[in-house]
Order: sequence, then structure tokens, then C-alpha cells
Amino acid sequence: QVQLVESGGGLVQAGGSLRLSCAASGSILGINDMGWYRQAPGKQRELVATISSGGRANYADSVKDRFSISRDNAKNTAYLQMNSLKPEDTAVYYCKAGMQIPPYRDLEVWGQGTLVTVSS
Repeated sequence: QVQLVESGGGLVQAGGSLRLSCAASGSILGINDMGWYRQAPGKQRELVATISSGGRANYADSVKDRFSISRDNAKNTAYLQMNSLKPEDTAVYYCKAGMQIPPYRDLEVWGQGTLVTVSS
């Protein structure tokens, strides 16, 4: 069984920073794109950032120049560095990854989410 586990969420003041981690574990043959999504109360889940296996990153306009996504392929882990946080960044942040599992089956996996709260 494969899973994604997020960590690093918490309470921070506006203007502060947090770093989220997303670690994949289990019987994994490979990981393609990894991404971060968020869902604020009463709103739909939205894309925050994605990163390809080769390191190409894509960001939502609302976080561009403030957030940075990266990954360590040797550790099957993705990161989201969040700077200059704003109250509107408050949400549950979810990690998603496209994986290949035995016997060469494609699987999309979501983590359980980590709460980020930004106070004004």
C-alpha cells in the first residue's frame, strides 16, 4: 500500500513562513508529477503548485513569487516553502502524486492534508 504523509502545517502570523513536506512511502516504482492543493472553509479545492519529476514547477497566480515547490526524488518527498503568508492562505493543504506501483500500474494518491492557519 502506498501513501502520502504531509507535515509542517500550523499557525503563523501574516508575513511569516512555513515549510510543508510530503513524503511518499510504500511499494513505489516511480513518481511523476507531485503537487500541492488547498481547500479553504466553504471553498473548492484549488491548485497551489505542481512539480514534474524533472523539476519543472507551475504555480497558481495567487502564490507566485511567494511560494516555492521543490522535491527530493531520492527521498520521494516534495516540499512547499511558503513565504509572506497572508490570512487568505489559510486552508487545509493537500499533497497529490502520480505514481507507478507494481506491476507497472498508474495510481493517483492524495495525502490526508495539513492545516495552515495565518492570523492577521
